[in-house]
Amino acid sequence: MILIVAGVSVVVFFMLRMIPGDPAQLLLGELASPEELASLREQLGLNRSLAVQYFIFAKNMLVGDFGYSIRTGAPVIQEIIPRMVATIELSVVGMLIATVFGVLAGILSAVYKNTVIDYTAMLSALVGVSIPVFWLGLMMIYLFSVHFQVLPMMGRMDLAVDLEPITGFVLLDALIHLDLAAFKDGVLHLIMPAITLSTIPMAIIARITRSSMLEVLNQDYIRTARAKGMEEQVVIWRHALGNACLPIVTVLGINMGLLLGGAVLTETIFSWPGLGRFVVDSLMGRDYNAVQACILIFAVLMALINLTVDLLYAFLDPRIRVDEG
Repeated sequence: MILIVAGVSVVVFFMLRMIPGDPAQLLLGELASPEELASLREQLGLNRSLAVQYFIFAKNMLVGDFGYSIRTGAPVIQEIIPRMVATIELSVVGMLIATVFGVLAGILSAVYKNTVIDYTAMLSALVGVSIPVFWLGLMMIYLFSVHFQVLPMMGRMDLAVDLEPITGFVLLDALIHLDLAAFKDGVLHLIMPAITLSTIPMAIIARITRSSMLEVLNQDYIRTARAKGMEEQVVIWRHALGNACLPIVTVLGINMGLLLGGAVLTETIFSWPGLGRFVVDSLMGRDYNAVQACILIFAVLMALINLTVDLLYAFLDPRIRVDEG
């Protein structure tokens, strides 16, 4: 993980410097004098060599200091934390939806292979992968916010809702305060962006679950369990799913990382104040410090997710554990 984060920091730092454009020029405008530009570059440390800039960046990164935002002047970490919490909340809810419905669809398709249920589930999965996220989001806004007016169009909460933040997660804070009105409002704001974000992972999970279950259901121990008169539900949920879950867990980990780093379109469509939109805005404004911090956070989260998946392998399949004897 340390090597991965270090490598990402090097790549991101030098690739950002290769993007055309001068942050000082963007901040001061086209009419800025050479003296003003030179003064601002010195203030931002842009007049130093790239090696010196990276050394300062890496040293500060080790203590959690990502510097100040070039656009706002505020500490980058203060800008990132509330947006990161919003992105994590949206991604977790979206992943829960994708996991529950994707796994169920895959199990039903495998159990009822070559039936109407199987064809319907796999056709739905194909449609879910094929529909562009931005189109689905816009159609949901038109249908449920504009036409029927049953769901809020954008944001995390209504301005009229007064909820004191504790963790930054709207649903969790509402439960802590026992504020059912705020909890309901948070759920309503999450429905459309979470469903939009979950469509592609849901389809992938459904197809992987079906393939893995079909492979396990053809094993000898499954036929033996059925021959002994074991209930079909026990065979499916305990024996078959338990042995088919490793590929599913792998896909869940990969897609969770992709959701955290790829929610830009969804956050833009629904005006969700997350980290994806912040990265795009910072990149357009050549805000080096903010972009570097965001991408490093994404890299750390992805590494942690991969580590968690590896640990789950050993928990789910004892054969993977290291023999200490």
